[in-house]
Parts: sequence; structure tokens; C-alpha cells
Amino acid sequence: MLVLGRKPGEYVMIGENIKVKVVKSDKGALRFAIEAPKDVSIVRGEVYEAKRLAEEA
Repeated sequence: MLVLGRKPGEYVMIGENIKVKVVKSDKGALRFAIEAPKDVSIVRGEVYEAKRLAEEA
């Protein structure tokens, strides 16, 4: 796992076509803007985990 520190306005690239940008930071809470191709699925972690657990049952 890669851990990075970013400030609002800074971003990271995942491959050539996924951009994750910090748009707001308040007392430990972050908001991200994610730019990715339409065929890339983006879901919150808790939704992903719930779906994974449901598939295992």
C-alpha cells in the first residue's frame, strides 16, 4: 500500500487516465474528486465490502 500526503488542490494519477484530487480538507475529513473513464467502476469502501460479503454468502 502506498500512503501519500496531499493538500487541497494536489492530486495523484493512477495509470494514465485516473486522477484523484483533494478538493477539501476539514479537521481530518477529506473530499476527493475522481476523474476516470466511464468504464471504471468507482464505489465507496463500505459499499464495496457489503457487496463482497453478500456475494460470499
